[in-house]
Amino acid sequence: MNKSERIHQITDAMSRNGLRVTDQRRTLAQIFTDDEGYLSPKDVYDKMKQQYPSVSFDTVYRNLRLLSEMGVLEQYYFLDGGLKFKGCCSTHHHHHLICLSCEKTLPLDYCPMDQSIDLPANFKISNHRFEIYGLCDQCQ
Repeated sequence: MNKSERIHQITDAMSRNGLRVTDQRRTLAQIFTDDEGYLSPKDVYDKMKQQYPSVSFDTVYRNLRLLSEMGVLEQYYFLDGGLKFKGCCSTHHHHHLICLSCEKTLPLDYCPMDQSIDLPANFKISNHRFEIYGLCDQCQ
């Protein structure tokens, strides 16, 4: 998928979920289309601030969370780097192996939640996260 199609996919998801597609939100889509890596909320805020000096960190963060909830962005919790976001790499449920050195991720199509797990009575799972951290073959 080229960059233009990716931006359209992101803005289309915004529209389908009832969000107005503003210039700021288009810029947000552009940021994640141009940058294939992981971006912290502060990274995104700094990029947005260049074009929109009056944008607030809260506005950027709220939009990152909304895009994540829509499935347009994926959230990762790095052990030392905190929360970061990246454009979705797949259209199906999956997890990741994450290199602690270079931050490279590899999709893990296996889901541990597919196995029988012993949950407390009457516990209903609404969502889950599963990431494995280590060193990729190039960083070992």
